[in-house]
Amino acid sequence: MAEQKEENGKIKVCIGLSGGVDSSVAALLLKEQGYDVFAMFMQNWHDADSTLHGDCEWEEDRFVAELVARKIGIPFYFVDLSKEYRQRVVDYMFDEYSKGRTPNPDVLCNREIKFDAFMKVAEKYGAAMVATGHYCRKEAALDELGQPILDSEGKQIYRLLEGSDPNKDQSYFLCQLSQDQLSKTLFPIGELRKPEVRQKAKEADLPSADKKDSQGICFVGKVDLPTFLKQKLTSVEGDVVEIFDAYYESDKQYQFMIKVLSSLRNDGMVPTMTGGYVKEVKLLTSDGEPLGESPYDSEAIASLPDEVLERLSKPVKYDISFETEVYKSGKKHIKKTRYKDNPYGKILGKHEGAQFYTVGQRKGLSIGGHKEPVFVIDTDTQTNRVYVGEGYSHKGLYRFCLRINPDEVKWLRADLAMPPGEIRRCRVRIRYRQPLQSATLISRDSGLYILFDSPQRGITPGQFAVWYDGEELLGSGAIAE
Repeated sequence: MAEQKEENGKIKVCIGLSGGVDSSVAALLLKEQGYDVFAMFMQNWHDADSTLHGDCEWEEDRFVAELVARKIGIPFYFVDLSKEYRQRVVDYMFDEYSKGRTPNPDVLCNREIKFDAFMKVAEKYGAAMVATGHYCRKEAALDELGQPILDSEGKQIYRLLEGSDPNKDQSYFLCQLSQDQLSKTLFPIGELRKPEVRQKAKEADLPSADKKDSQGICFVGKVDLPTFLKQKLTSVEGDVVEIFDAYYESDKQYQFMIKVLSSLRNDGMVPTMTGGYVKEVKLLTSDGEPLGESPYDSEAIASLPDEVLERLSKPVKYDISFETEVYKSGKKHIKKTRYKDNPYGKILGKHEGAQFYTVGQRKGLSIGGHKEPVFVIDTDTQTNRVYVGEGYSHKGLYRFCLRINPDEVKWLRADLAMPPGEIRRCRVRIRYRQPLQSATLISRDSGLYILFDSPQRGITPGQFAVWYDGEELLGSGAIAE
């Protein structure tokens, strides 16, 4: 365990106080548990023009946070980390979007700011530990005999577990923490459910008791994403292309995926590359559903060459061209140009830049005339095209396999890392609030492959895939493509 600084026999803890109810109750619990607690509010963003509200929300948050600290009776400090946040989170966002990838700023904010830059400032104030209002849990890793599991340097190894509230579990956002960061961290409300947190805040008459949960980009607030990105990314008009079902009947990559997946299945069934709509609002803990037997033959998976696995993990790419024809219109037979009918797709309209869109996106397309919703199924920043498909079950929305580059694979516990050649069953989520999905992890020199039991909707490059064993978060990595 990290060396702990104590005053009067008490461990000194810095609580990151945001002005919200979760961190407020976390501070209250720490004080009640006998820690030497002080609060620190961090400002990470200055530009109010980028938010939908157009005002300085952080000023109100700081005011409430200071009232909470005063109510609890703990010291309150302020720190400006906006420079670090812009360099290590926002600039990364712009760079990823410019490449047609979709980053997760909340994951980066935790790794780079809350549990790094903020933690270093807290340590300068004498803190041995940093606490947050995240809904997750931490415990020491023990062996079968109940003895502590230590790393190569003799330090205690910790487990990061889901929060007890399945509807608020935030372990996903902490997937990139290191053991060193985890060792210095406390999660006081991890065992509680949200209603219990609200109740404790009301009983203590905390100023944040009825405050609504924050939304939007971490520390920036709720923004119109295209407007936010236009601060650095140039708008260039391009085509929105709808892809018809007929495209997949002749697409080599799609047919390749079907063939390989069929060869891997235990039951010999041909996989269906579509799925139904799942509303991602209510989650189950890992114990809510059994992992289940794999539908795949492990020996068949083990025999696949890396190049086959890598191709299996790639999405369908759309190569479709449209021919024009001249026709006469009206009584005066004015010559006009139109696109010829194409069995594989249709140009629906224009967009302001492919980099402003993400796979699975529904809003912001301004496309009508369809019975079902229209979703983004792919973006191409090189040709500046956005490809869309109609309906929740459109084939372009679903994939079975993804890959994480070797240098992007991060194991929270090195002692549980998979060596190349190992195959392991886990439960995985590819975005926050997605119910955990049964999957097979395949470790190779070319990367970590995740092969899902069922097709996954909206696998998005740049987002984080996170895998669990029971309640424990094992590792994570950014999706390659």
